[in-house]
Amino acid sequence: MSLASYLGTNVEIPLSDGDSKNRIIIGDCFSDESHRQEVQRNHFTTPFMYEISSDWGIEITKYVYKPMLIESKEKLLALCEMMNSYIKRDDFFELYSCWVGDESSKREGKIILQLNNFDIDEIELPEKTVVKFEK
Repeated sequence: MSLASYLGTNVEIPLSDGDSKNRIIIGDCFSDESHRQEVQRNHFTTPFMYEISSDWGIEITKYVYKPMLIESKEKLLALCEMMNSYIKRDDFFELYSCWVGDESSKREGKIILQLNNFDIDEIELPEKTVVKFEK
């Protein structure tokens, strides 16, 4: 199984080029259309939804293997930087990570963070948690 991360937005985001070497890739990777529909239906309030990926989803907890934790933090910061250029003031985006196949499972939490005002070393973003980033 793979940990997938999903992005919910109020604006359309262009899909990444298939050859992209960016830290964050917007487009299909681990999930299929039915998985994405489940996330949209059960967890997001936004009209647009994408899978985001690189080698693994974003999960930030004290239980994550240290190299993956560092990578997750880097990916989250890259995602926030990217989304800062797409969304306007008073808008938001949502992030949700879960194991592929668990998209319809009940979420375990919801967190609201200010897009440009959080300490990456002080937050925990466990799987099955909707994270709303407000600008």
